[in-house]
Amino acid sequence: MEIVVVPVANMYSGPSDQKDVVSQAIYGSNVKLLVARGEWSRIQTDDHYRGWIPSRYLRLVLKGSGYATAGKTVQVESLFANLYRETDVTRHKPVITIPFQSRLEVITEGKGDDEGWLKVRLPDMRTAWVQASDVVADPKPLTISESIELARRFLGLPYLWGGRSAFGYDCSGFTQMLVRSRGTIMPRDADLQAAWRGVAVVDRTDLQPGDLLFFGSSAKHITHTGMYIGDGQFIHDTTNGHPVVQISRLDDQPWTRILVACRRVK
Repeated sequence: MEIVVVPVANMYSGPSDQKDVVSQAIYGSNVKLLVARGEWSRIQTDDHYRGWIPSRYLRLVLKGSGYATAGKTVQVESLFANLYRETDVTRHKPVITIPFQSRLEVITEGKGDDEGWLKVRLPDMRTAWVQASDVVADPKPLTISESIELARRFLGLPYLWGGRSAFGYDCSGFTQMLVRSRGTIMPRDADLQAAWRGVAVVDRTDLQPGDLLFFGSSAKHITHTGMYIGDGQFIHDTTNGHPVVQISRLDDQPWTRILVACRRVK
């Protein structure tokens, strides 16, 4: 088991940063090491996606079940969280800034002048302080309506190919995150999501909020995905028009012409 020790680690198709980015692994993620080749390591994330990242972005777990999997832990609830070496946001720059859904191991809760802060152990074994309002101790799976509200928090966030974090998502990374917030881990890529056994086929006329939409030239060539939010609208991360997370109408072009599949998470 290895732990990711940078805010976001790009995963490449080969052992070089000149290869294409296929996905990302976020801070504190426990990943499986498949191959170690000098400065590069091939890993597998919890969604069974594989790619290469620089070996220096990882720390080996010598024993136990990984990082932030037991004991008192918290998960970043804000889009980003700054971690500091003391309970003051003005004296020093942040130790690190980590994205939404990153997990942290809690050492102690601040008291007195430190109230409202948590002291945490980082994946690289350093310690830092995080404001308690940036994290949640026991994240519960969201309802569909809550996941739609979560999606709206990202409106305007720039599109990033291969993105899987609050620093930037691509279309399938965005929908994967929204479904994960509902307590389900689904495949990484849009075509794999549409074919996944964890979803059921839905007719366009029977769409409900929370259903997933898939677009492409045919059902066998899916290139884009988004989540239906009701009233003929869906939210998605797209490069069409303006490359950001945005809300579009399903009846508008090009979406109504290239919609090829609708799915509901079982």
